[in-house]
Amino acid sequence: MKKIEAVIKPFKLDEVREALSEIGANGLTVTEVKGFGRQKGHTELYRGAEYVVDFLPKIKVELVVTDDVVDAAVESIIKAARTGKIGDGKIFVTPVEQIIRIRTGETDEAAI
Repeated sequence: MKKIEAVIKPFKLDEVREALSEIGANGLTVTEVKGFGRQKGHTELYRGAEYVVDFLPKIKVELVVTDDVVDAAVESIIKAARTGKIGDGKIFVTPVEQIIRIRTGETDEAAI
């Protein structure tokens, strides 16, 4: 089992959710986050004053999938989230040792 964390642009969330739904991803967690990478923020003008926006709004999507679905899930996220411009985001894939469903006590793949 693998945990996939994708940091994407906020307006791409619906497309990513739909793409993951098409490959059969059972569920996901979405968090509003802020951060920066190579973009390093930008400057904006507000009421005549210029100020620096260091941290840009992003969306973090997290899901756990079986090993046989990892590649399809990653490809789906890439296709749905890509704009071709800086700041499209990152995907992190990490191993998951154990999953336990609190309500039923099911473990591992049965708990996904």
